[in-house]
Amino acid sequence: MEKRYKWGILAPGKMAAKFVRGLKLLENAELFAVGSRDKERSEIFAREHGFKRSYGSYEELAADSEVDIIYIASPHSHHFEHTMLCLKNRKAVVCEKAFALNSCEAKEMVAEAARQNVFLMEALWPPFQPAYKGTIDMLRSGKPGKILHMNGRFAFQAPFSPRDRKYNLALGGGALLDIGIYPVIDALTFMGVPEKVLAKADFAETGSDISISIIFGYPDGRMANIYSSYLTQAGIGCDLLCENGNLYYSRERDMSQRLVVALNGEEHQKQSWLPEGMGYHFEASEVMKCLDEGKIQSDVVPHSFTVNLMETLDRIRETAGIIYPGRD
Repeated sequence: MEKRYKWGILAPGKMAAKFVRGLKLLENAELFAVGSRDKERSEIFAREHGFKRSYGSYEELAADSEVDIIYIASPHSHHFEHTMLCLKNRKAVVCEKAFALNSCEAKEMVAEAARQNVFLMEALWPPFQPAYKGTIDMLRSGKPGKILHMNGRFAFQAPFSPRDRKYNLALGGGALLDIGIYPVIDALTFMGVPEKVLAKADFAETGSDISISIIFGYPDGRMANIYSSYLTQAGIGCDLLCENGNLYYSRERDMSQRLVVALNGEEHQKQSWLPEGMGYHFEASEVMKCLDEGKIQSDVVPHSFTVNLMETLDRIRETAGIIYPGRD
């Protein structure tokens, strides 16, 4: 009989609600407990989504002996604190991206998971999606040949407000960690860790980066161009320009996905997907599969990938002059 896992939600907000939509599709996932600093908010979320328990503090959620897995959806600035709290209470953790504010925090989180022998994974959406997996499968087939260049983008127009999380430096706000992280993930997945990093950012009144352009350079001359912004409607996508043709991966804000395979001399292949639950159930399913197998990390999003990602983001921030006061 398949084991059912009791899920807890730390910080019930919009992102958590999206993730719960995915959880509801999985028979081995039980919506069990919610933790918030606001007891009323916790109760409302639990009632609306069908959770059995609600707590007015994160500490109470982490201490609940019946909770198996905790999904952390608090702002970037609090991921380190909340992940460490849950790990020390020996809870499996799925922590939203960006995993932390810097690589030092990320390494401590990974080390704590190893000390406690407890599962930990960064909640990265792309690697589990059908369009992404289709891109990887096509590259592994060898048909496109070597990737020579990548163009990655994630940009949409977001009205400026000093109180908005996206523009709040104290919460790790800014285009890079919020949305620029996605094309960085693309580059690391498809091309590896870059040798050189160049970056230029423009800043909002609050000091957060409102737009950023990045160039990754690789030892063999290949490059990746990355653009992220709250000022333009550039959309979300990744163009892989290869020896024998191109692969175009894109998605919309509703998480619908598209892959176009344009090999030289061949008719273009076009595929599209709109997964149930916005595709978040793929991440949750991977977590429970890993727990069934006694693992403390995922083969899809291993700790090493998360550390490489955070180290690369650190390099970008240093080059672009993005600073989180008191955390650098």
